[in-house]
Amino acid sequence: MKFRPIEEGEKVYPGEYLLHQPSQQIVMCGALKREEGVIRSLSRGRLLEDRIENFQKIHLSAEERKKRKFRKSCSGCKG
Repeated sequence: MKFRPIEEGEKVYPGEYLLHQPSQQIVMCGALKREEGVIRSLSRGRLLEDRIENFQKIHLSAEERKKRKFRKSCSGCKG
């Protein structure tokens, strides 16, 4: 898992996980406001608003992504 700074013009989507540098926590992005230069996110069930520079995007390699992907279907409907 690697972390990289959010570049100018790079898209950050609501629901995407980011690293908040000052608190060293993984947070969920709620809104990106480029005009104001802030990101609103959820951290430990609370709203966190901080400058864009204090967040980093999480980059997973293909191998890490495959390892973290887990699919198991419900077997309740099988007859």
